[in-house]
Amino acid sequence: MTTQGTEYTGRYVVLLDPGGQESGLNALRSSADIASVERVRGTETANVAELLERPDVSVLFEELGAVVVEVRPEQRHALVTTAEAESSIIAAEPERMIYATAITAPQQAPTEFFPAYRSDEDVVYRRTRAEMAVAQGPAWDEQNWTWGLQAIRANLSSLTGRGVKIALLDTGVDTDHPDLVGRIEASASFVLGETVEDGNGHGTHCIGTAAGPANPQQGPRYGVACDAEILVAKVLSNAGNGTDGQILAGMAWAVAHGARVISMSLGARVRPGELFSQTYEKLAQRALERGTVIAAAAGNESNRPAHIEPVSRPANCPSILAVCALDKGLTPSFSSNGGINGQGGEINIAAPGTDVRSAAPGGGHQNVSGTSAATPHVAGVLALLAQANPNASAAELKASVLSGVFPLTQPAGDVGSGLLQAP
Repeated sequence: MTTQGTEYTGRYVVLLDPGGQESGLNALRSSADIASVERVRGTETANVAELLERPDVSVLFEELGAVVVEVRPEQRHALVTTAEAESSIIAAEPERMIYATAITAPQQAPTEFFPAYRSDEDVVYRRTRAEMAVAQGPAWDEQNWTWGLQAIRANLSSLTGRGVKIALLDTGVDTDHPDLVGRIEASASFVLGETVEDGNGHGTHCIGTAAGPANPQQGPRYGVACDAEILVAKVLSNAGNGTDGQILAGMAWAVAHGARVISMSLGARVRPGELFSQTYEKLAQRALERGTVIAAAAGNESNRPAHIEPVSRPANCPSILAVCALDKGLTPSFSSNGGINGQGGEINIAAPGTDVRSAAPGGGHQNVSGTSAATPHVAGVLALLAQANPNASAAELKASVLSGVFPLTQPAGDVGSGLLQAP
């Protein structure tokens, strides 16, 4: 389980007004003496990972209008003061560390009453704890389809995500996995000294859930959008950590590659009452304007029912879909964070996130739990919706996935609008 606290890199992420980038940069140069600026454009990937690690360089992602700023400690106050006074600077925030959000702990014990979905009956009904203890296994026959795909009705959908690009920002991918060979449209690593190959397992698992094949070498089927085009941005190291700058690099690359969906099973803890990041929120808005919906993991720092932590960053942004994890009884997983903070800190949607089977490095498969496992289910369904509605705007796709849920009996603070459903 991810337990890291708030960790900073010493750099700042500065968001510039699209029409005033040079004014903002000049103000930072003159007042805070920031390091020289290197520009990253479009789908460019060469040397980006190296640039993000250099102490003598600030990195500007031109299309996003965001710059990762290197500044001497004694100049940080001047940078913040300039950002507050300069109209061409929208926000300036300390760069934080970001982490993969999967867990492997056991699932939450069932509560007294809760909804359960049976794959052989298109109904949702209520059961007592005793009934579910007997029936939970047979209710999910996973011989042909994982329980998660059944719960979201992907097994009943004729859509495949064909022609739709899904970008997964994570620890990379096993490019030789037999279920994924030939499926990777493009890939890039933004981690210095590491290729896109997944030495962690987290990224490969998430990619498999979002877009694994219709007929994996070993059943059951576990991928939602089996014909989607996969974009892989390695923004977390093999150790499972990264920085805001690496996330921004992956976002810029994905948007420039035409991703309709960005899936981010990563995050950083926030405090109760903490506001969302202005930078991530504005970038999510800019991505929506360019046709890209972002879904992110709500985080796994809770210990339900005694303790519930707030939705993590960047999922706590209003324009990013925050995904909670459900167990096989369709109740929130014991570790899944909740909507206890204000604006933007809500859970938006619920998806299967306990004991989820998907691809693993080395050509095999593994079961993983957590909001990381839930999030790519949402990304896959968004790809299905984009295939069915190719002219829909990103905002329309986002609204469609929320309006198409199956209502659950738990509070919205725990499960958002309800259980994800495939069209």
